[in-house]
Amino acid sequence: MDETVRMAVRGLSAFHRGTAVLHNVTLDVRDRSVLAVIGPSGCGKSTFLRCLNRMHELAPGASVTGEILLDGRDIHGPGVDPVALRRRVGMVFQRPNPFPTMSIFENVAAGLRLNRMAGDLDAVVERALRAAALWDEVKDRLRGSPGSLSGGQQQRLCIARALAVEPEVLLMDEPASALDPIASARVEDLVHELKARYTVVIVTHNMQQAARVSDSTAFFYLGRLVEHSPTAELFTNPREERTEEYVTGRFG
Repeated sequence: MDETVRMAVRGLSAFHRGTAVLHNVTLDVRDRSVLAVIGPSGCGKSTFLRCLNRMHELAPGASVTGEILLDGRDIHGPGVDPVALRRRVGMVFQRPNPFPTMSIFENVAAGLRLNRMAGDLDAVVERALRAAALWDEVKDRLRGSPGSLSGGQQQRLCIARALAVEPEVLLMDEPASALDPIASARVEDLVHELKARYTVVIVTHNMQQAARVSDSTAFFYLGRLVEHSPTAELFTNPREERTEEYVTGRFG
């Protein structure tokens, strides 16, 4: 496999109680890049994202066919521990979901404690909060409640929690959709910074956001991958008529 490809999706179909929600998706996710996944509601974007770290299979009646290769190894292959996989392929959800009964510090440390990871906990928490551009805002109240943070700060706290276990790939499911424009801009700036160290896949309904943050964009429609191209090319010179109709606002 091309060493610049971190994840390779080959013929992926996903099912829920026997009904196909993704059909034969094939694409590459390049190392240390941002892939944006766009498309109208119900087109399979979030299902695709959840397949990348095997969260899809947690739903009753869910199944997949095809291959997803992480560094050339099938994530559904024998001997692959889904929990260990999710340490390598982290997830940030649409709405901020800090653990309300834990302090800011303990929210970031939660994954480290769960996985019994060794090392200087204080240093790792600080590093993760710095990576999420939140350290300067919370360093004097680490033992305080995450409920005292704004929505944007809570989302960056969740990003720090995901980064603390040092994933290789970070999945982000509409991470700014519940935020105000200023907080959204902070998250977008953070995505730009993160790709220097991580591979990022971001689902977004906001096409302007996709254009701003991503290196490549995949357009899904009715559970099928219609087009996957460099972002500038997809938005200015799409190959497929359906893509052009969507990015120009004729439907969706």
